[in-house]
Order: sequence, then structure tokens, then C-alpha cells
Amino acid sequence: MRKGEVEIALPQCEKGLGKVITAVTSADLIEGVRIEPLQLWPDDRGYFLEIFRLGRGLPAEFPCETTQVSAAYNYPGIVKAFHYHLQQADCFTPVMGLYQIALVDLRKDSHTFGLRNTIYAGAVRPWQILIPRGVGHGYKILGTEPGVLVYATDRHYNADDEGRLPYDHPGINYDWETQHK
Repeated sequence: MRKGEVEIALPQCEKGLGKVITAVTSADLIEGVRIEPLQLWPDDRGYFLEIFRLGRGLPAEFPCETTQVSAAYNYPGIVKAFHYHLQQADCFTPVMGLYQIALVDLRKDSHTFGLRNTIYAGAVRPWQILIPRGVGHGYKILGTEPGVLVYATDRHYNADDEGRLPYDHPGINYDWETQHK
């Protein structure tokens, strides 16, 4: 294990969504995951949404010299999951569409190891989500419209730092089906 890396392990979870997070201050959040609502300023022309201000908010600790900001355009109904990083933290901001974000704590020594969170965020709920290293993450685009995810990382992309697991990994056992509640 390299300096700054976390040690991961694969959990054995029952099928489901884990804890559905409906408040940014939820006591059910995976250790180190943080959420902040973003201010949206609408007017008769559309709206303005400030996503990142260096040195402030959830990515405040991200070093300017290695922070990378990217965007992913996603078609309706797609699932992109799961991946994790041993050294990198991510800060997700879904800005268009509705995202079902799935998180799972893969950190062997975490007191929330194996815990899963489901977060619904996007244009109707402008939340920013800080995902620490060692927390597996993925998402599904809900509805009929595409989604756009803007995200910052505290390091430049390094393929050697990224681990991938299939969206239907039997240990994570995440239920991607529509719940019809």
C-alpha cells in the first residue's frame, strides 16, 4: 500500500438501496461523506448555479495545483457503477437531470464498512456530495432526460488509482431497479 492509500475490502450486503439520504445532515451518512445544498438563483432567463469556489465549501481542502474539474454527460437510464479510488477524493455536483447516486464504504478499517447510501440529487435537488477515497460510487440517470455531472477531484486523474467493480457486484448487492413506492 502506498502512502495516502486506503485499504479496501468487499462487503457482503443484503439486496437493497442501503440508507436513503434525505437530509444533508443525516446521521446515516457513510463516514467522511459530506453533503451541502447549493444555492440556485432563478430568474426569467433561466438560473445561475455556482458549483465550485476554490478554497471554499466541500472541496476547500483540494489543492489548487492538482485539482481537476470534469463533466460527464449521461443518457437517460444508464448505470455507471461501481468505481473507487485509493488516493483520490471526488466532489460530485449533478447539475442536469436526476441522479440516483449509490455509495458503498469499501474501507476495511472504517466503522461504516459495508454501509450503503442512496442519494437522489440533480436539478430538482442541487446537492454537492464529497466522496472520500475508498468509498465505492456509481449512479443511475432517472427519468427521460439526460444528466450532466460536474465533479472535482483532489488529484489529477491516474488510472492506477482507480478500481472498478461491476454495477451488479454480488457483495455490494445494490438494487438498481425502480422501487415503485
